[in-house]
Amino acid sequence: MSKATPATRALQQAKVAFETLEYDYAPGSERVGLQAADAIGVDPSKVLKTLMVEVDTKPACVVIPSDETLSMKKVAAAFGGKSAQMMQPAKAERLTGFHTGGISPFGQKKHVPTAFEEKAITDDLVVMNGGKRGLMIRLNAAQAVQAARAIRASLCAD
Repeated sequence: MSKATPATRALQQAKVAFETLEYDYAPGSERVGLQAADAIGVDPSKVLKTLMVEVDTKPACVVIPSDETLSMKKVAAAFGGKSAQMMQPAKAERLTGFHTGGISPFGQKKHVPTAFEEKAITDDLVVMNGGKRGLMIRLNAAQAVQAARAIRASLCAD
């Protein structure tokens, strides 16, 4: 598998060190982040999933631990909106340039406001999608937030 993706190129351009981790992506898996965590042997709370949402009909990107559930109320609040909903997969793919199951917060076709779950970035290293199904990247959490030009916010359901 080629490890060069728009996400990895964006990180290289930003001079952010990362390690690639590959696994056998299972199409149709309901919880891709949990499948990835199991496949690479990393605690699911340290494997982050990237989700595309719409806040007051405007696109946004959120990154949360793979074992957590998103709170749409908190997402709306984080971006100063009134309501939020999940983006339709086809729209997310067109907007980001990535296939669902491979969406990364880095190197998207069009940068959108991005937020990381604040409790997910308390450790030094996190793992998230590298821009292709079956390709994960391990990198410094603070550098990930900076490279994604993201905010830190409470996004998960209690």
